[in-house]
Amino acid sequence: MDFKILLERISPALKYIARKHVLCGFYSQDDLYQEICLYLWQNYKEGLPIGINESYVIKGCEFHIQNFLRKGRPKAVLFSLDSTICGENLTLGDILEDKKSDFRIGSENRVTIDEIMKIGLTEKERSVLSYLLRGFTVREAAKELGISHVMVLKHKKNMIKKWKRRVTKV
Repeated sequence: MDFKILLERISPALKYIARKHVLCGFYSQDDLYQEICLYLWQNYKEGLPIGINESYVIKGCEFHIQNFLRKGRPKAVLFSLDSTICGENLTLGDILEDKKSDFRIGSENRVTIDEIMKIGLTEKERSVLSYLLRGFTVREAAKELGISHVMVLKHKKNMIKKWKRRVTKV
């Protein structure tokens, strides 16, 4: 099948995929659609869609865009409040307003973390929680812990269940 014909036939489904995933990242619907088309073209040049039904091709494009969004997500860059800005003697802490000056806000956060630690987490759940709190993705945490990402998701689900039970009791 010619690439142009294939693209015309599955284009509505690909546009739907792009529209569906636009909220998951920093890319517009057109950017995601173009990325899907590029992925499809690269695979078409290698002869991949030959003999594969259209729904399989569409699902492969959706998996590609999900991985693209997961891997392309910008990582958070951490700065110290004591780091100088613009080569002057000003620090980031001098410029930013201290919004946590109210003592109650900080104490409420500490109580929440204390409560989380007291909900009866297993050792594995504690280690998963520590990685997730440090900003690791589920897959990154799994790699660090030497377990599958599915197991990390199960631990996360169990932690949420324990937390909900604790909250409903109070």
